[in-house]
Amino acid sequence: MTDVFLVRHGETLWHDENRYAGQSDVELSHRGREQAQALATWAAEAELDALWCSGLRRSRETAMPCAEASGLEVKADSRLDEIGFGQAEGLTSQEMRRRFPRELDAFHADPIEHPLPGGEDPRVATARGIACLAEITEEFPLGRVLVVTHNSLIRLMLCQLLGIPLAEYRSRFPSIRNCAVNEIHFLAGNHAVLRRFNAPLIEQHALGQEVADCTR
Repeated sequence: MTDVFLVRHGETLWHDENRYAGQSDVELSHRGREQAQALATWAAEAELDALWCSGLRRSRETAMPCAEASGLEVKADSRLDEIGFGQAEGLTSQEMRRRFPRELDAFHADPIEHPLPGGEDPRVATARGIACLAEITEEFPLGRVLVVTHNSLIRLMLCQLLGIPLAEYRSRFPSIRNCAVNEIHFLAGNHAVLRRFNAPLIEQHALGQEVADCTR
């Protein structure tokens, strides 16, 4: 039984304009670095056994203070990178509306069958992320592991783990807060329990508190 804490990286320089970062290597903003430090304070007391992050800069910058606070090494894995948004990288929704309105409407109707133009197949992104989590749970069968990753990938993986259609990832999980904790309890037989969802850091010290439960 492994406890995995899925955490979205801190805010980036593109946050205020709500630009789609995807696999663009954007750095954290000043507020994002403050959020990373707050996460590190939590990590210092969380009795973690391992720390993983994606290969993207914003994820690594969020994970590094946690490594220093917990005494753990960070393992960066590109399978935890955000889904690629193709032609939408770096754009706002308004800019996408002007450039490819029909494709944007199709994406909103079904983001799995109609990813953004030139974007990564969400099923492929989900599969790589889930494969990484499976490796983590195999390596740490009784462990507590912090995984710093990304907004859309977290939502896709939550749907896959909880038996929710992937096409509903945007409606079932509208957003993941920066540096909020999403706690997944992995049981035998690939069963997963969502013990906490979008828990803000102010609540993090109550490690046993369950905010939301969903089982597969």
